[in-house]
Amino acid sequence: MRKVPLTISSFTLGVEIDFEERVKAAKAAGFDGIGIRAETYMLAVKQGYSDERMLEILEENDMKVTEVEYITMWTDQNKTAEAPSTLLQQFKEQTTYHMARLFGVGHINCGLMESDSLEVQIQAFKELCERAKELVIGLEFMPYSGVPDLKRAWEIVDGAGCDNGMLILDTWHWARAEMTAEDLKGVPADKVVSIQICDVLERPYPKPILREESLHDRLCPGTGWGDTVGFLKALKEHGIKPRVVGTEVISDNNLELGYQKAAQMNYDTSIDVIKQAWPELLD
Repeated sequence: MRKVPLTISSFTLGVEIDFEERVKAAKAAGFDGIGIRAETYMLAVKQGYSDERMLEILEENDMKVTEVEYITMWTDQNKTAEAPSTLLQQFKEQTTYHMARLFGVGHINCGLMESDSLEVQIQAFKELCERAKELVIGLEFMPYSGVPDLKRAWEIVDGAGCDNGMLILDTWHWARAEMTAEDLKGVPADKVVSIQICDVLERPYPKPILREESLHDRLCPGTGWGDTVGFLKALKEHGIKPRVVGTEVISDNNLELGYQKAAQMNYDTSIDVIKQAWPELLD
């Protein structure tokens, strides 16, 4: 296992791939761990995998789950205990807690599509962190979301004042939100729990459908116009020490080549940019 585990994020191999096939494809490519979403876990359960069997498969392949996601809709002001959407989100949230504890992952990825006032977001994030107890909640900003940039994300985490409230930084969101190293000023390095790397197209999708680009057209690290090397160098110089580095490539074109080819491309390009920008992560 490397100093900092290199993880293939859940979306990179799609959501429909069989759990054991996901583990084996990641292992064959060279990754240390896999990321899984609540939906991925529930699909595996539906396919007949028990918690015990999933743990066995990981052990048999000398692999770990190193990233768990994704908590959303945590500021919903119109929720009622009986509402189907509320019950679904409560179930999903509790599932992510179970997954994190089952697989020994100390943090959970969190995002927010809904736009609310900063005051509402801070209070809701504080309550979320309290529900998570010993688990870290890593808030990820996304330019098309209710937390569109690093400034807003840090205002929420800082305002909540929870020891287990932290940040996740992703190359694609960083580039599309037009963040620079200057934006890191004022953000404590120890408040970044993990980072995700990928790359962006030369021209973004139009703003109304920018999320579609995020879900279908993220490039392998170092193969686009987002300066993944520069992104990593900025984080390194800021003193960030991530628990995990994930490759968050989400590409329909890559998946058309097959799971193993897609995994290998992601691994090779990730290693290349890390060697250029932050080789200490691989020691």
